[in-house]
Amino acid sequence: MGTGRRSLITAAVTVVCAVTVLAAPGTAFASPTPSPSPSATSSPSATSTPVTNKDLEAVRKKLDRLYHDAAVATDAYNSAEEKAEKQSAEIVALAKKIVKGKKKLDDLKERAGAAAAAQYRSGGLPDEAKLMLSDDPQEFLDGAGRVIQGERATKGLLGELTRTQQDLEQYAKDASAQWEKLEANRKAKAKAKAKVKKQIAAAEKLESELEAEEKERLAELERQAARKAQTAWLDSGILDEIDGKATAQGKTAVAYVTAQLGKPYEWGAEGPDTFDCSGLTSQAWAAAGQPIPRTSQEQWKQLKRIDIKDMRPGDLIIYNDDASHVAMYVGDGAIVHAPRPGRTVTLAGAGSMPILAVVRPDV
Repeated sequence: MGTGRRSLITAAVTVVCAVTVLAAPGTAFASPTPSPSPSATSSPSATSTPVTNKDLEAVRKKLDRLYHDAAVATDAYNSAEEKAEKQSAEIVALAKKIVKGKKKLDDLKERAGAAAAAQYRSGGLPDEAKLMLSDDPQEFLDGAGRVIQGERATKGLLGELTRTQQDLEQYAKDASAQWEKLEANRKAKAKAKAKVKKQIAAAEKLESELEAEEKERLAELERQAARKAQTAWLDSGILDEIDGKATAQGKTAVAYVTAQLGKPYEWGAEGPDTFDCSGLTSQAWAAAGQPIPRTSQEQWKQLKRIDIKDMRPGDLIIYNDDASHVAMYVGDGAIVHAPRPGRTVTLAGAGSMPILAVVRPDV
């Protein structure tokens, strides 16, 4: 990409982030400056006392923390849900094996019973007496060979029956273990769900205490924080080093996320009408034919790490020290992401939040 065209695009992205995109407050759980301790923050109520910008900045930082904690809990909920779905599938598979094994065991028992009855009917005189009384020694020897083969077959049958019984016992133990894990993850889901709701409710209550004019001033503070972080990121010159081209799968993933612009954020959602941050990225790559982990933390852990300068459209940017947020890089210093409750899927600056890592699904 030429330097002149890159400068124009960079300027355009900066303007978009500063004027239009970030005009709808969409910062995601992160502040470019250190957050004060909980005891240092207060939630101004709608009283006759004017609310200063300092008060609103404290509110903004507190909202960041509340929505960040909600994002962490959402990741825990999504992880527990994914594990529960996997364990449910394993229990179903084991149940099918148990049904099949029981049918096989019944068949083996029937065959073993028939073999035992046949052996009983062929019993009687000892082999020496049968040989002495036989007019045709060869016929006797042929018959003895068939008896030996029958005995071997019966032993094999009994061995298979024993193995089948052992398999059934193991399937039952495995199913019991999976059921215990399933119940544990159901409890984890319930606990995470309660925490998500608590954090979001606290944030919504905090915002509801503001007057309309104060909410607009708060939104402007959010925009300023995002612009400041994005400008610092661009001023580092990093965009001059990024020149990666999207793969065919990457283009499909980018097309998917851009088609979702304007759709509401909803924690735990994977579309098609609402999304959370990792629900959006995982579904985008599923649409591109490349399944990836469901949560931002697992995407960070399992996908290949890429240096920022090697980033290309379709790569995922993981944000915050605890990997609690994820967005898709779409090129020219911009991302598409589902920010937080109360916001919609939006375009933003890639450097508007603290970057932890860049990961690549289509290695």
